[in-house]
Amino acid sequence: MELRKDPITRSWVVVGHPEHVRVPPEPCLLCPGNEGDTRTLFISPPSGPWQVRVFPHFGPLYTIEGSPGRNAEGIYDRMNPVGAHEIIVETPDHTRGLSHLSDEEIAHVLEAYALRIADLKRDPRFKYVTVFKDRGLPAGEEWPHSHSQLTATTFVPRRVLYELRAAREWFREKERCVFCDIVRQEEKQGKRLIDSQGDYIAFCPFASRVPFETWILPRRHNHFFEAPTPGENRRSLASLLGRTLRRLLQIAPGYHLVVHTAPNTLQTKVALSNYWKTIADDYHWHIEIMPIVETRSKSYSIKEVYFNALMPEQAAETLRSLDATQ
Repeated sequence: MELRKDPITRSWVVVGHPEHVRVPPEPCLLCPGNEGDTRTLFISPPSGPWQVRVFPHFGPLYTIEGSPGRNAEGIYDRMNPVGAHEIIVETPDHTRGLSHLSDEEIAHVLEAYALRIADLKRDPRFKYVTVFKDRGLPAGEEWPHSHSQLTATTFVPRRVLYELRAAREWFREKERCVFCDIVRQEEKQGKRLIDSQGDYIAFCPFASRVPFETWILPRRHNHFFEAPTPGENRRSLASLLGRTLRRLLQIAPGYHLVVHTAPNTLQTKVALSNYWKTIADDYHWHIEIMPIVETRSKSYSIKEVYFNALMPEQAAETLRSLDATQ
């Protein structure tokens, strides 16, 4: 495998097949007692039966060893797929999903997210680290046992770059964080607000890309998901996330969840460190959840122009009315 950069869109694409590793359906290798030779990267609690466990992906898209080795083929750029690709098993119980774990159990999962992101950001090779979760077959879920995945890359994904640049321009013009402005307006108007708890709110974005798209943001400004601000209570985030997912699963068979956090600012390259010099002021971590409601969507035929037949205000009203305890 290798990474190739599209000179037009500036997207990096993984081409080739990952190393084939046959993962038998039974026994479930994500269940306790079936770990085999997998190397544990994180476990919680550290002693006794585990509740959350993290280990390298069986067939990773990115490998931890080596250097990017960036080189050119004429006008094109390519490099080695150096990075990290990990599996975060959210519960030892094969039959329970993230949405139906207790608030305390979800808080342990969020702690695993934060600790693994923080650990990988200590590696100066990695420019971006994130966690994502594909729930349900329509989302491309790899195993039925509840899990998330983490990737660390030597580049910042294009979607995140768009966010970072827009946030930087907003701050340059207004000397305010655009995400903080969004939080204040959504809370003031209330019509797209779904739920809130403690330092966090959940709402349907003004320009939702798909029906019932939901974002979760902290009220307090913070650019790092992995480093909570003083007083920030991750238990409140866990409770809000659980209720949000329980609502969404009543209207969608699956979803994509992605943690958007700031890129790795511990970079040795002067150009990069200067580029993100205002990031502590202009960026704001958040969680984006894209439910899979429509099997066919114009968004896929009109690339980069999204079509959403459901008004976000109506979506938020529907989600607010659903029983979040189910």
